[in-house]
Amino acid sequence: MMASPVLSLPGLAVGPEGAREVSRALPEEWPVAFSFDGSTQAVMMATPQDLEDFALGFALSEGIVEGVEDIAEFELVLHEAGSECRFWLKPGRGASLEARRRAFAGPVGCGLCGIDSLEEANRALPKVPVGKVLSAAEVSGAAEALRGAQPLHDRTRAVHAAGFVQPGRGLVLAREDVGRHNALDKLIGAMARGGIDPARGAFVLTSRISMELIQKAAVAQCPVIIGVSAPTAHAVRLAKGAGITLAAFARGRSFDLYAHPDRIRTGASDVA
Repeated sequence: MMASPVLSLPGLAVGPEGAREVSRALPEEWPVAFSFDGSTQAVMMATPQDLEDFALGFALSEGIVEGVEDIAEFELVLHEAGSECRFWLKPGRGASLEARRRAFAGPVGCGLCGIDSLEEANRALPKVPVGKVLSAAEVSGAAEALRGAQPLHDRTRAVHAAGFVQPGRGLVLAREDVGRHNALDKLIGAMARGGIDPARGAFVLTSRISMELIQKAAVAQCPVIIGVSAPTAHAVRLAKGAGITLAAFARGRSFDLYAHPDRIRTGASDVA
């Protein structure tokens, strides 16, 4: 049986008044292995829920498959020590495994563990489509909407979230995980399974915007990223090169724009 995503564990709360026994809801970290055609490519520590979404999103964002049509069969196998996501690919996709080969057991905060070369870390990204235009109010509202779609975070205060917003519709989907890039992979997988086109909206993320999140968005062909925290300088460079609109520090009614601001309407009437 798969582990629960949240466990209530005892502890001691210590303050000026002394110590008292407490029980806290804490997020679980669960080993998840991804294998393709019988070969394990990665082992990630993740929140043990929405693992089918996670597996497909990982395969898509890492360039192992280009779409669900490349997958001949998928199986989620539960072990006492973790979960295994087994893919069998259609003929002709095996070559991409060597090109994007990974073999690591990495912590949840690490997006580059085990890659083969500096060139792979700085691989060229595909250009994203023009996409839709959002108002400034929709950008700031997306961050607020995502805060209301995080049941695991509400219980634990310790997980990240990734959501997808569409102009005129707001937040349409969200996923959570202890790892920020895991949450985005889960979202990408859920969108692929649901037939939702990333080019028709924006990703909104609770974490800092780092290079691997830009890479995943470019591969998914999502033209806008909205983050509640800061971007790294390298993430800004990658976003500019890939044609991605990057909004950061999205809190309250304000945010900063760092790349391709033309997809965001910033007039006074668009902010309200």
